[in-house]
Parts: sequence; structure tokens; C-alpha cells
Amino acid sequence: MSDEKIVQGPLADNERLKSESEHLRGSIAHDLNDRITGGFNGDNFQLIRFHGMYQQDDRDIRAERQKQKLEPMHNVMLRARMPGGIITTDQWLAIDKFAQENTEYGSIRITTRQTFQFHGVLKPHIKLMHQTLNSVGIDSIATAGDVNRNVLCTTNPVESELHQQAYEWATRISEHLLPKSRAYAEIWLDEEKIETTEQEPILGDTYLPRKFKTTVVVPPNNEVDVHANDLNFVAIAENDQLVGFNVLVGGGLAMTHGDTSTYPRKADDFGFIPLDKTLDVAAAVITVQRDWGNRVNRKNAKTKYTLDRVGVDAFKAEVEKRAGVTFGDSRPYEFTSRGDRFGWVEGIDGNYHLTVFIENGRILDKPGKPIKTGMAEIAKVHKGDIRMTANQNIIFAKVPKEDKELIEGLAREYGLIDDAVTVQRQNSMACVAFPTCPLAMAEAERYLPGFVTDFEGLLAKNNLADEHVILRVTGCPNGCGRAMLAEIGLVGKGPGKYNLHLGGNKAGTRVPKLYKENLTEEAIIAELDQLLARWSAERLANEDFGDFAIRAGIVAEVIISMRDFHA
Repeated sequence: MSDEKIVQGPLADNERLKSESEHLRGSIAHDLNDRITGGFNGDNFQLIRFHGMYQQDDRDIRAERQKQKLEPMHNVMLRARMPGGIITTDQWLAIDKFAQENTEYGSIRITTRQTFQFHGVLKPHIKLMHQTLNSVGIDSIATAGDVNRNVLCTTNPVESELHQQAYEWATRISEHLLPKSRAYAEIWLDEEKIETTEQEPILGDTYLPRKFKTTVVVPPNNEVDVHANDLNFVAIAENDQLVGFNVLVGGGLAMTHGDTSTYPRKADDFGFIPLDKTLDVAAAVITVQRDWGNRVNRKNAKTKYTLDRVGVDAFKAEVEKRAGVTFGDSRPYEFTSRGDRFGWVEGIDGNYHLTVFIENGRILDKPGKPIKTGMAEIAKVHKGDIRMTANQNIIFAKVPKEDKELIEGLAREYGLIDDAVTVQRQNSMACVAFPTCPLAMAEAERYLPGFVTDFEGLLAKNNLADEHVILRVTGCPNGCGRAMLAEIGLVGKGPGKYNLHLGGNKAGTRVPKLYKENLTEEAIIAELDQLLARWSAERLANEDFGDFAIRAGIVAEVIISMRDFHA
């Protein structure tokens, strides 16, 4: 290992807690039985993330509880591990029942990581949650923390042989990069501890410097947003058969307000590899980042910063050395879209797939729209499986032709199909933010529905009612809502205040640039009204808003990362 590639200085405290954790065990099991507090103490607050959970509290009632001299209403959010987002109907019914009976909110949330989350699980129900999931073949290992997280894959994998092959590779990559520690099974499933010397040959005994995200994508649809991820395998096909991947490394969207050493960044294309080198390259990228990533400053610990610090060529050469491969020239591919295809599509086997829109991914019964009940009713009769998309929507996959009428009828009855939902709303997305996310600075999920309505009013006012833009809102700069790959992205700055970013594109291959900072909700509408008026009056034929914003000089184009504008 080259010392010059390693950042010198006192290690971040997370490095201490990982090294002292006994491979992610800590004292979680003891803490779980502590009924004095509803939360986890000391290092365990961080360690439970490696088991797929975040400690949270209801921020809507935090101040009132403080007045009553009560601790915050501690609970956990769990994110499941589901490579490619596929879940069986029996699994769905099990998680539906648990959410209804054992969470404070009663909902299931489909996330931008192509899986589901439980919110509001109190400490007495945590072990039951893991054991319930395990009983139907689900776990939450390594969906958070400094590890490779849930592997995303282009949806509708049964629509062609190529999609099926891509999904199978996503699953293999996920399994290959999992932690080897048995801590999860011991703590949550009560499995007996085996006296042996555990090793983590890929992740290392102190795991990665920071979180790591991986995708497998089949062009031309980029719904997994490859440039938001550390490692991406872009499927290359010949005669509809997968022959290998172009490997993209170093994407990431998170940043810190006021810290110009942090920035969103596109991924670099390292080139083409044959299929038989896929797992070797995945492990090599992980281990280079493991060894060279910044363990001193966590704000600069992601793969994108390692690439910029050591140089793309040096990083790539080390991957080649460790994987025993030479990257070939990148094979041609193009991303032309990244939205989900709503409604019915036919698969190659004669079965059908129905994609339904779930606003913000929140599956909950609401007056006049009992979609959670509807999901369960469909799961009871659906013969295929269910797919969760990286855009927070649901696909009922592998529906026989004779069942189409039944499935669509139930979807309409329970509000899962709503013909009034516009294309603009379908292309808008937000992270969770308040009241549960501890990092939230501004509203996102609760703000988006009304904001989209206001935005659609602006489109109509400016003779653009038939148009739409990629519109995203995130409650803080950590990137969960992927606003930094939107044509119009709002990034929370404080209560009711957002930074406005412009200039992404429909395909998701360009980072938007900061346009104006710290705007109120009213100021955002006023700014967008003027911008849409210009787009309507000055656009070229079929010119998208993000492309117009750059051509018209409203913002400068970001080539690789926002670091270009910090220099």
C-alpha cells in the first residue's frame, strides 16, 4: 500500500468505534434490554446502522416532550436489503402486517434505494421486526453504515433476458460484498455465537471509510441515477445477451452547506470489462477505496473525493492491478430517460407488468385513497411478484393476461391508479425529511405535493401545460432525494428555506448548479415563474428546461462536479 495515497492525521472517531466493535457487535444486545431509555447509548447509536437501522425521534413533538422533561420519542427506521427491489407477495403481506401492528406511523415507505423502510419502530419491537423479516427471507444487513449498501438494478428485469441477467448480477454483487460478521444473526436472530476468528477480506476489520453505493443499469433508462453512486455497472449487450459492463466509478451527490471542499460529482467511466471479471472488479474498487479513502475527515471520505485526491488514472490502475484486468475501451451506450413507465407493458414471456405511481413512496391509507390496503388486497391474489423502483414506485410484475382486468380493477378501486396524476407529478420526488429524519433542515416529503401543484400552475400560466421537468426536493444537502441530478432541485437550508439548483438534464447525466441561495417558498415560486416565462418564450424546438437554462446562460454547465466552481 502506498503511504502517499493515505490521508495522514488523527482518525475520525467512527474509526475507533468500528475497530472496538468486535465486528459490529458492540454492546447492542445489552442496550436492547435497557428499558430506562428508548434509544441506544454511546457507540451503539452508530453501530445499529450497520444492521440497517437509524435511531430517530418524532421532531414534531420533540419540543413538547422537552417541556415535560421527557427524552425524545426514540424509535428506529429500518431499511431492508433487497437487491433490484424484488419482493414476493407473501413477503409484502408480512411487512404490511408488521407495519400496521408495530410501527408508530403504520406506513411502509418505498425509498430511492429501491427497497422499503419501516419508520417509528419502538425498542420493544425491534427484535420482533428482524425476526419477522427473517421468517420470510428478508434482512437489513449492510443497508446503512460504512459498507456497500443495497444494490440497485434497472426495474422490470423479466421484461427481457437482458434485464433478468442484470438482476442476477445485482444479486451476486450484493452477496459478494456483504460483511462476513455474524453479529446480525447473533443479536437479532438469537443464533449461537461460534468461537472462531472472524475476518472481513473485502471490507476490512474497520470496514469502509464511508458509505458506498452500487448499481447495475440497463441503458437507455437511467432510473437508478448512476451518477449518484460510487460504483456502477452499465450493461453492454450483443443480440440481447449481456456480454459485459462499462464500469463507472466515483459518483455522489452529498455536500455540506458552506463547505466548498464538499460537492456533488459525476462518475468517471473506467471502461469495459467482460462478465467473468465483474465480481473481481467490484471487490477491487471497494478495497482501493477501503485502503485509500479518507479516514481522517468523514466529510471527504466518499469515493468521489478519493478519485479527485489521488487522480482518476492512479485509482483506475490500482483497480486493474487488484482485479487482474485491463479495462477495455468503453462500449457505446446512451441514457435517454430515467422515469418509470406507468401503466401496462408486455414482457417477452407473454406476461404483463403494471407500474403504479406512489407519491413520495409513502404507502399509507388516506381518505379516499387507501393504497396500503389496496397493496395488500392485490398481494393476496397476484400470482407474480412486486418490484420497488428507485423512483419510489411499485410494479406488479408477471401478471398473466387473464388476470390483467382483476389487478387493474383492484388498483383503481384503492387509488393505486389515478388518471388525474400528471406527468409532472410522476417526475417529482422528495426525501423523507421531517418529522423523522434527524438531518432534515427543511420539509421535503410533506412540502412536495403542494409545491408540485403550484409548479403545475406556473407551467399552465406560461403556456407549458404539456411540458414537465425533473423536479426534486431534499430536506438537507445529503442527497437522498437526488435533487442534485434534477433539472430543478431544491436543497433544504432551514425551515421554509431552500437553495435553488438548475441545469440538470432529463437523462440524469449532468449535475445542476446553484442558482440562488436561501430562498423562501414564496421566492422560489416567483423565481420559477420568471424562468418558465423565459423558457416558454426563448426555447428552441423541443428544448428541455435544464438544457435551456444552460444555453441561455442562466447557469453555467457543470462538466464533472461542483468543485469546478469552487476553485
